[in-house]
Amino acid sequence: MISFDSININLPQIDFEKIILWLDETAASFQKIIGKINYIFCDDAEILRINRQFLNHDYFTDIITFDYSHKKRISGDIIISVETVSSNSKKYGESYENELLRVIVHGVLHLCGIKDKTPEERMEMERNENTALQLWQKISELK
Repeated sequence: MISFDSININLPQIDFEKIILWLDETAASFQKIIGKINYIFCDDAEILRINRQFLNHDYFTDIITFDYSHKKRISGDIIISVETVSSNSKKYGESYENELLRVIVHGVLHLCGIKDKTPEERMEMERNENTALQLWQKISELK
């Protein structure tokens, strides 16, 4: 089950039904099934507070993923700062929607075991994000 909530902001205007289908299919491509995933969309102040409190990091980020997965069932809390997503979309020359979709799937990819600490891992993560975004395009065309 995937849930969507927000802190200090309104929920993004996206098709959550399609998002759930897309994330289910993305997880299945890694032979994983979705358990309980909580997406929490917030502002920069909230993600900074969470970063400081739980990770001892004193900086903004677009996403924080807390992984509670067990074996093939992926579960977790995924916190996304829509303010950082917006500034990153401008920085990278992407539309806000495409950048938001990339970050949304990034969290599920972490829960599927994809890491991004080293340059090689970041390349692998980006490749998987791009594959997932192609799947999003296919799902969007069908619905």
